Amino acid sequence: MFLRAFSARVATASKLRLGQRFFGRPEVIEVVLVDMRSRELIIKGQEILTADKVALRVSIVVQFAVIDPKAAVHAVESYQDRLYSDVQLAARRALARMTLEEILTNRNRLSSEILEDVKEIAAGYGVNIGRADVRDLSFPGNVQEVMNRVLAAERQSQAQLVEARTKAEVQRIEAESKAEAARLQAASTAEAIRHEATARATATETAVAAETLALERRRTNAAAYTEHPALLRLEELATLRQLATNANARLYLSLPSDSGRAEDKKE
Repeated sequence: MFLRAFSARVATASKLRLGQRFFGRPEVIEVVLVDMRSRELIIKGQEILTADKVALRVSIVVQFAVIDPKAAVHAVESYQDRLYSDVQLAARRALARMTLEEILTNRNRLSSEILEDVKEIAAGYGVNIGRADVRDLSFPGNVQEVMNRVLAAERQSQAQLVEARTKAEVQRIEAESKAEAARLQAASTAEAIRHEATARATATETAVAAETLALERRRTNAAAYTEHPALLRLEELATLRQLATNANARLYLSLPSDSGRAEDKKE
């Protein structure tokens, strides 16, 4: 899309218009076409020093569009040349505030600072900047080699840190598992001991109760046998009857002697 705009020369011709009418000369009007589409401007190979005095070559891609054709034509001689110069200076200012490590670890910050620095300036001559991104960074040979070593060391350090953290986490989990297993084992052992003690106490109580009951029965039987001797004789006969059913049983009976019988006869 193209729009028409008047250049500075148009304004000059307009000022002379009144004088020229008296001499019968025609009025001169110059028309300039301004492209208002979104475009890209590439700034290549700018060698800039960082805050720690390291020389870098930076390439920057700027996306822009003219939003005010009149300002773009009248405010500056060439808005594209002015934009190129403004972005270049903004990049130098941004890099001068950052160290090499900051640039390498946070390239987005560099792009953001360039955009913030130049956006308002470009708006003054009718240009809107959509983005200003750092596309390439290059270093001198010795610096590049050093940086490769540093990056390799950092990657190795990060890998060792991750490995150490993983090992520590595994050890922590194992320790917690062992502690939990020991706790469960202790609780199980204590519960088993409690159940065993309860069973023993119950068995003891049952045995005591049974013994007490047996003694009580014996005492009752003894009292009955004392009062009724015939009951004791019946108990003896019942016992002898049970023993008689066993062929291997041996019975030892105490019989009265002959002298005793004689004495019984004399009496």
